[in-house]
Amino acid sequence: MTDVLPQIASLVLGYLLGSIPFGLLLTKFAGQGDIRSIGSGNIGATNVLRTGRKDLAAATLLLDGLKGTAAVLIAGRAGADLALIAALGAFLGHVFPVWLRFKGGKGVATYIGCLLGVFWPAALVFAVAWLATAFATKYSSAGALVASVVAPLALWLFGQPAAAAVFALLAALLWWKHRENIERLRAGTEGKIGKKG
Repeated sequence: MTDVLPQIASLVLGYLLGSIPFGLLLTKFAGQGDIRSIGSGNIGATNVLRTGRKDLAAATLLLDGLKGTAAVLIAGRAGADLALIAALGAFLGHVFPVWLRFKGGKGVATYIGCLLGVFWPAALVFAVAWLATAFATKYSSAGALVASVVAPLALWLFGQPAAAAVFALLAALLWWKHRENIERLRAGTEGKIGKKG
């Protein structure tokens, strides 16, 4: 039993950090109301940007990423396997936060934050893939979808098979959370970067 306690602790630590809804908290404190009532209803940085507050969107992106990085680095002090478990917990916490009845964000910032903590070169690959795709298409969601597939492949090529497997799982969850975006992309009705409402 004692053998599994570190794994459970890492998962719980990651989940609790990941479940902090920074987008919701920042917009409420800034007098922007409930972010869930505008745009896509999502609590992430892309929807926060639809309020017109670029500063709040940037802060949300940074904090949603850093909570994943923090979880990984704290748990990682006890072992690389625990860092990966914490990454899984942080992502699940962001996507399914108990405080918001398990209706959280789509996980992009937390994904890259966890990736940064686990193996920063793969996070750089993610960022380049996201930026290139988003710049070419003007769709944040398209950038996230492409980058989330590229990152596990990069981890594998960098000789990180365990991390590649974990982030492939996270990518599958990220795609599932983006299922409505995927439908809108196919229909040509997806909102472009910077568009309000």
